[in-house]
Amino acid sequence: MKFLSPLIILAIIVLSCNQENNKTNTVADSTAADTEQVSFFPVTDYLKGQLAEIRTKGINPKKISIVNKKEDSSWVKIEDLDSELAMFLTPVIDSTNLASLFTEKKFLDQTINAFTFTYDPVKPLPDSFLLQRWDVYVDPVSNKVKRIYILKKTIDHKTLQLTWQSDMWCKMVTIADDTKGNAKVEKEVTLKWDF
Repeated sequence: MKFLSPLIILAIIVLSCNQENNKTNTVADSTAADTEQVSFFPVTDYLKGQLAEIRTKGINPKKISIVNKKEDSSWVKIEDLDSELAMFLTPVIDSTNLASLFTEKKFLDQTINAFTFTYDPVKPLPDSFLLQRWDVYVDPVSNKVKRIYILKKTIDHKTLQLTWQSDMWCKMVTIADDTKGNAKVEKEVTLKWDF
């Protein structure tokens, strides 16, 4: 019995020390989580990089415009690329300036075979803020961006959509409500540079 008492006391001391360590680790873990920064995919930098690559290759993209079901095509001068996409290059989409307004959700979408990163507003956005949401699709094998989708509103309440198919083409769609309040595609512009 005398031998058993010191063992019980030793066991109590060891257990209480472990509990203190667990409390310390929990506090340290929660502090690390609080200071962990949100890291959004830098969409604007990626798009500018794609534009720079087009310029480097010396490719003049073909522009196909459809307005009121009438199609027209022309070639875009390399120096006009930024102005063609200006509406989608602002605001700069990265975690520095948008982390307080948007949240990121990620999942593997097996129907399109891509990791999908979806960015939605945390709360209702101010009326003056035109960017509404965006998605980034990444190939699960190569880890390269496959596609980017951006949704914006204009000051006059039209909807602007950009679909960017990496290294190939992009499509910009303007949608407006008709007199009955139905959504109608007003304009569709596609730029192709992979022939």
